[in-house]
Amino acid sequence: MLQMTPNSRASALNLVQAPHRLMFFIGAGNVLLAMLWWASWLVSTRWPGLLPAHTPPVPAGWLHAFVMQYLVLPSFIFGFLLTVFPRWMGLPDLDRWQYVPVGAGLMGGQLAILLGACGWEVGFFVGLLMAIAGWTAGLIILGRVLMQEKGKTWHARSCFAALVLGWIGLLAFLAFVLGASPMWVMASIKLGTVGLLLPVYVTVAHRMFPFFAGNAVPGYKPWRPMAWLGLMWALLMAHLAMELLHAYAWLWLADVPLLIASAVALWHWWPRGRMPGLLAVLFIGTAWLPVTFALYSTQSLIYAFTGNFALGRAPAHALFIGFFGSLLIAMVTRVTQGHSGRPLVMPAIAWFAFVAVQGVAVLRVAAEVVSDAYAWHAAAAMGWLIAFLPWVARLGWIYLTPRADGKPG
Repeated sequence: MLQMTPNSRASALNLVQAPHRLMFFIGAGNVLLAMLWWASWLVSTRWPGLLPAHTPPVPAGWLHAFVMQYLVLPSFIFGFLLTVFPRWMGLPDLDRWQYVPVGAGLMGGQLAILLGACGWEVGFFVGLLMAIAGWTAGLIILGRVLMQEKGKTWHARSCFAALVLGWIGLLAFLAFVLGASPMWVMASIKLGTVGLLLPVYVTVAHRMFPFFAGNAVPGYKPWRPMAWLGLMWALLMAHLAMELLHAYAWLWLADVPLLIASAVALWHWWPRGRMPGLLAVLFIGTAWLPVTFALYSTQSLIYAFTGNFALGRAPAHALFIGFFGSLLIAMVTRVTQGHSGRPLVMPAIAWFAFVAVQGVAVLRVAAEVVSDAYAWHAAAAMGWLIAFLPWVARLGWIYLTPRADGKPG
């Protein structure tokens, strides 16, 4: 039998000291594994014979979207929300037995799904069930915290509503795997983007970014009206409904107001004074949101007038790599620095990852309007790996070691 050494036992105990430690560690592993598989598939497709090629159980592009939306980013999202939900509501921190099953489901689920994509057929379905189990456990735990609250923390309720939509999208993907129409997997992908990820990111930005800026920039006036968050929800649901109905010629009716609303928020949130790098990256990353809706609006208007679906997946990748990817690095770095007893500064490795991701985002957006698109797609995927690898290695070391200041957590 394998036995744990004292060092490995200590590392494992450090890993489960807090939800963000475990879930961010899992997310860090997931983000590399998911993109390693995708980069390998792109290379083997563009240059046959260069790498071994395996046909996944579902179309590779759909699987890529599913894994990124429902396993990679949610690993970090659950880590953040399992940490902050009790604090937002003035309740005790969660015990490890409550969040460890969530991490086990998401990590084991993604690993089995990717092994299934590489040829282990049973693993794909087993991994999907594990992912659903992890998600369900997370929803139950967060839902119980919400029920214990005496008041109403609207940011928590907003995030929880988005997670419920994500859980529905997860079940829609399962339905497709079990034999339902491909329309179910398309609905799953759209729910993951507009129903799950965008509302969570927008809600966290609305609550946390003005708070962070107010603590770092003298004279800063936080701006976070709840009416703005409600408007964003309404517009995102309108966008989602039109996506599900394939009303692409009319998406601009929601996307132009989303462009304006996101630009207004960025204008109000951006500090006018000098700010530290750890704060600046939040607003630089947020700047990708109006860019995203400008691209979506342009795409919809071109389709309305010409019937040509121009720009392809450029708007989606401005969103996923530019907005989601940038803020992933910015927020995870901030939480990690603060909760590991380290100074609230942007380390050099994090700067490298953040700047590199800006280049990857531009590369992937440009790939939609150039020839030999698959070569550009592969280059963007490999660029993502290069950007994230040093950052992930540093995160993993931090989560496996005690806090730098000697405090618990």
